[in-house]
Amino acid sequence: MIKGNEITLRPTEITDLEDLFLFQLDDDANYLAAFTSEDPTDKQAYFEKFTKLLSDPTVNQQTILADENTVGSIAKFERNGEAEITYWIDKTYWGKGIATTALRDFLSIETIRPIFGRVAFDNYGSQKVLEKCGFVRIGFDKGFANARRVEIEEFIYSLT
Repeated sequence: MIKGNEITLRPTEITDLEDLFLFQLDDDANYLAAFTSEDPTDKQAYFEKFTKLLSDPTVNQQTILADENTVGSIAKFERNGEAEITYWIDKTYWGKGIATTALRDFLSIETIRPIFGRVAFDNYGSQKVLEKCGFVRIGFDKGFANARRVEIEEFIYSLT
């Protein structure tokens, strides 16, 4: 439970990966995220991927803390030369405004614009987070969602 609702961000460290790995094992969270790794239970692949990303200068990976407890992550990365945002909150902390607060704080640190966000068509919570932070839906795409094993529509958002 969040006591003081103090949300802070700090650069992600290797030691954070254990908690972050566990968060992404949740079936409901994977379903909503949709575009996940092929096998989210493959711990070795997870650690290899994120260890490499932590040293990538084009990635800004931050750990989200609520009352000093690790509750998620947020990052800017590049896809095809464009900046994109991604975030993941431990399911235990959904619905408490943490993602919105973390994204607002992150956007004051990561000032590159435009920055894009992509979200599954039925992930209403994440759509609301983006919209509360000023993102506007600009289009859609279709892609194979590993977590669902089917092609689905995703909405594309932009913040300029």
